[in-house]
Amino acid sequence: MAKRITREECNCFALRQAARFVTQLYDRHLSQADVTAAQFTILSCLAGRPDATAVELADDLVMDRTTLVRALKPLQRDGLVFAFAAEHDTRTLVYRLSADGACRYEKAHALWLDAQAEFEQHMKRDRARALRAELFALTHAGLH
Repeated sequence: MAKRITREECNCFALRQAARFVTQLYDRHLSQADVTAAQFTILSCLAGRPDATAVELADDLVMDRTTLVRALKPLQRDGLVFAFAAEHDTRTLVYRLSADGACRYEKAHALWLDAQAEFEQHMKRDRARALRAELFALTHAGLH
């Protein structure tokens, strides 16, 4: 019989637990702008990359396209994001922040800075930077 792995030895458990903890911290701050941490990442992507397709956004966010489209629905319903046909291919939708979406993003960004500062206060700035570098390296290694 194979040795059972404890949760202290499980990379997936540790990463998912940490992700939930960090998400809760950011959600607490971002709730004042009426967005979740997941929604903020989408708004942030669109702020930096207007007219992105679902495929491009999904790649940037390392999300399944179907999951992304489902996550965009409440943002579209609330008038923060809108979709329209791409010039080069009318079957392809591109997404953009609305004027309200840009305002909400700016408000949320200020709150995100507060969440970032709280996280870095607990983690210390250098450790947080090193952690981000490791996590991005892990993500990028999986994409190649």
